[in-house]
Amino acid sequence: MKYRLRIGWREPTALIGVLLTVLFAYLIVVPIISLLYDSIEIQFGDGRRAGGQMGDLTTYYFDRALFSPVASDLFWEPLSHTLSVSAGAITLSLSIGGMLAWLLARTDMFARRWFATALIVPYMLPSWTFALAWRTLFKNREVGGQPGWLESMGYTPPDWLAYGQVPITVILALHYTPFVILLFGNALRRFDSQLEDSARILGAKPGTVARQIILPLMLPALMSATVLIFAKCLGEFGVSYVLGLPVDYDVLATSLYRSISSRQPGVAAVIAMAILLIGVVSLLIDARLVRESRRFVTVGGKGSMNRKTRLGIYRLPATAIAAIIFVLSVCLPLFVLMASTVMKVPGLFAWDNFTLDYWIGENLDTVAYTTGILYTSDLWNAMWSTLRIVGFASLCSGLLGLLVGYVVVRSPVRPVGSFLRQVTFFPYLVPGIAFAAAYLSLFAVPRGPIPALYGTAAILILALMADQMPYASRAGISAMMQLGKDPEEAAQVAGAGWFRRMIAVVIPIQKGALVAGVILPFISGIRGLSLFVILAVPGTDVLTTFSLRLLDYNYTQAANAIVLIISAIAYFGTLAAQKITKTNLADGLGG
Repeated sequence: MKYRLRIGWREPTALIGVLLTVLFAYLIVVPIISLLYDSIEIQFGDGRRAGGQMGDLTTYYFDRALFSPVASDLFWEPLSHTLSVSAGAITLSLSIGGMLAWLLARTDMFARRWFATALIVPYMLPSWTFALAWRTLFKNREVGGQPGWLESMGYTPPDWLAYGQVPITVILALHYTPFVILLFGNALRRFDSQLEDSARILGAKPGTVARQIILPLMLPALMSATVLIFAKCLGEFGVSYVLGLPVDYDVLATSLYRSISSRQPGVAAVIAMAILLIGVVSLLIDARLVRESRRFVTVGGKGSMNRKTRLGIYRLPATAIAAIIFVLSVCLPLFVLMASTVMKVPGLFAWDNFTLDYWIGENLDTVAYTTGILYTSDLWNAMWSTLRIVGFASLCSGLLGLLVGYVVVRSPVRPVGSFLRQVTFFPYLVPGIAFAAAYLSLFAVPRGPIPALYGTAAILILALMADQMPYASRAGISAMMQLGKDPEEAAQVAGAGWFRRMIAVVIPIQKGALVAGVILPFISGIRGLSLFVILAVPGTDVLTTFSLRLLDYNYTQAANAIVLIISAIAYFGTLAAQKITKTNLADGLGG
């Protein structure tokens, strides 16, 4: 018995696998089950309406959300808006991104390498950065506070242009166009141009080649981009909140938020389950498409695959199109936000109208926040809270991801490794706002030895850890699959136990994977909003929720300033991640 215990301590991979299985079952599977149970259990205060006692099973919330007179406002209209916005964003992003991907991958356009990275920048920035810039430009009297730039210049934008479906669709399309550039561009680079040459030799015109050869073979990449953009739009909260709220244009994510805010947890659970189900189905379809894409492999010489089409007289116009897209999706939004933070009167470009008071001023003529944002203690509290919560969660995610990779590759108990591989990827299938609702369902009240965590930093850390595990675990699994057993076996022969081998051998060798497993979740967490907007309270404000709170009170300059800070952290953090991990976002980093 002692011998077995000693061997088990020296080789505790199976035990660690079991502990990780229990941990992630609780952090990932149990919240989803709790959310499902909330949708069929009578909640506090609903007993009379539901016709039962608190805790009884019921279909009341499904009936209310799906079939009652208010079901249209709660679910069906937001679902329709979600689908229409997603369809518009997918159509626009495929059109713009497909064209840019072809120019970057298959032509001799000017500055291709520079544009290959520059056109991915919109995805590095928080999506609602563009929403705030749009609102700053097109805001009209529908919302109180300072007027928008165009209104200050004498033109009042109509509601359909300032808010609702049109701006939400355009912004999401520009934000997710990099998905298409990455997926479609990579497919085009692998495509054998000998197929095009053969068709042209046989007399096919360029349009025929595109329709009958290129597009059919690129269909898996286009479908994958379509499904991924749809899944992202499904859980998108920030853009819809900023531009939909003034005209009551709800999507599923904002309808879920309203239900939670109005203390309807049962209805919120039904909406969250619907978002979760649609997200899971869409990404399972994507996984199927990836498998099916193997049937579309083409084989050819490497030189022919990289052959570029000469644009001739169209070379300069093609470059101009790429430059215009970059200006509209990156330069203009950031310029608008930056300029708005140094203007007393929006849209008035006069020297005496510019000021740094909103950054570093004192004794401002406002009800609250009478100093510049950099002198405001709430900013630094939110900054510290962000770094503390996101940093700790990312560090834990990185370490756990490496352990998951070790167990998946080394564990003698295959079911444990298989379960960990699947369960740590599951949060990728769940839109962030639905995952946040699941955590609120589980941790809003005490359950056994676990106290109620809502309102504490702990719930944010746990939710963020679980939400970012797909990135951390995949980094750990990929790294461990490339590490042979020889270094560990040599250390074991020298008498090193498992813990010593991890500290002295595995972690130093896999420090790149560990850094990637920490930095990528950190960047995603810094710019994240959907997860925090449900779980954060004023005492645990992070930068994203603090900015949104300022926007609600019409402190536009301060809100925009904080979004610029978040954007800078996200952008330079992404560049640092690329440098440390020796990867290139333009070649597919970021998923």
